[in-house]
Amino acid sequence: MIGFRNVRKTYRLSGIRKVVIDNLTLDLPSDRNIAILGRNGAGKSTLMRLIAGAELPDQGQIIRRGRVSWPLGFSGGFNGDMTGIENARFVARMYGEDTERVVEFVEDFSELGPSMRLPIKTYSSGMKARLAFGVSMAIDFSYYLIDEVTAVGDERFKQKCNEMFQSKIEKSRIIMISHSVTTIRKFCKSGCYLEGGRLFYYEDVEDAIEVHSNSQI
Repeated sequence: MIGFRNVRKTYRLSGIRKVVIDNLTLDLPSDRNIAILGRNGAGKSTLMRLIAGAELPDQGQIIRRGRVSWPLGFSGGFNGDMTGIENARFVARMYGEDTERVVEFVEDFSELGPSMRLPIKTYSSGMKARLAFGVSMAIDFSYYLIDEVTAVGDERFKQKCNEMFQSKIEKSRIIMISHSVTTIRKFCKSGCYLEGGRLFYYEDVEDAIEVHSNSQI
């Protein structure tokens, strides 16, 4: 279960304070996959980072019962001066995982070869994405957070990512941001709509899609 208790999150942009989440109290059910919809700039990615714990709310509490991933494919938490292997080991230690098992998995999955022993500041964006996806898949989470990305790389590697991702979500739940209604319908039963700092939960994802579609008119 992911729960919010009087959560508020704001940003100051160009001297104007924007409210992303305003006094949200809500429990997201643990028995279904949930989509997060909203206009561009509504704060969906910020909400995802709050759920992950990558950002803290201005006030209130976020309750996580179960292990929650960072947004899938997100490499912003990596240390650019550390090698791919060192970053994989660091993440493994954070989650109490066997470091060598994680490194072995990531090396095999990412197919980065000798580049795993280079600082990731030398990586291309595609190489970083492969590393980040591999580290995400090396650890079992109760919830996988997905911000648009379900696969990375060329078509062959995307197929590899999709197969691994499908195997993971057989035992886990997902919270997903996607602009693709087809993808949302494929993975999610329920949905949330974020607008003006308020998050509305809909048991049926079709209701969330309808509200979102009407807001685009």
